[in-house]
Amino acid sequence: MSTLAQLRSGPVLTGPVRSQRHHLLTLTSGALRPTVDFAEYAMAPGQWLWVRPGQVRQWGDLQGAEGTLVSFERDFLDPDTAIGVCADDPHAPVLRVPSTEDHALLRVATSQLQWECSAAERTPLDTHLQVLRHLLAVLALRVSGLPARGGLLTEPSEVYLAFRDAVERDFAGTKRLSDYAGALAYSPRTLSRATLAAAGVPAKEFIDRRVVLEAKRMLACTDLAAARIGARLGFSSATNFNKFFHQRTGTTPIAFRASVNQEPLGPPRQR
Repeated sequence: MSTLAQLRSGPVLTGPVRSQRHHLLTLTSGALRPTVDFAEYAMAPGQWLWVRPGQVRQWGDLQGAEGTLVSFERDFLDPDTAIGVCADDPHAPVLRVPSTEDHALLRVATSQLQWECSAAERTPLDTHLQVLRHLLAVLALRVSGLPARGGLLTEPSEVYLAFRDAVERDFAGTKRLSDYAGALAYSPRTLSRATLAAAGVPAKEFIDRRVVLEAKRMLACTDLAAARIGARLGFSSATNFNKFFHQRTGTTPIAFRASVNQEPLGPPRQR
């Protein structure tokens, strides 16, 4: 757990970072425009940003904001809490906007967690970790219950959820809607209706967007050649990957990598 002032005093990372940890960020003053998976969010005091493992983040300019960052390993929450807050859901909303009544509860939960973090040397380690786990559970439950900004258009149907999970699992193996329809025993039209209602795009575009997102993550946070990234995503050649990426983003993989990286590329950054 750290403050934005502490982050500013540490090593400056302006480029994108893909972490295998959860990050909960809130502001107490000022404004911040972080990006998560290459989408920008305008944060105001009291709001909460939840970056989940595997997502790519850039905090942006920290000079004009004060706040708190809570970072924890993906298995630190107890199993019941992890299920309750959908900790492993890569489609969970990123930005949460509390009501006036929620602010006091969140401040108390955050303060208690801060106090316990500062008490590490005065408490036996096992006890300290148990208390931290319980206090973090309280905060995570509070944040996950807040209204989301930019969430799904409607309550997702069982058809959509099954399709979404199948795409998350198999997008590197197949990009054909007919393959998902056959595996799930739904018609392509049924899948498209459900996806259009829940996510606002047809099913085939949903698949393609997931492939593009993974390509962007790998381009931004690894030094793998574009051809190798394409191969990992199931493309038969670098030409096919470049064409697919350019048609859906308006830029080439190499140009995209250059645009998001403001520091020299190196191995995947885990922070």
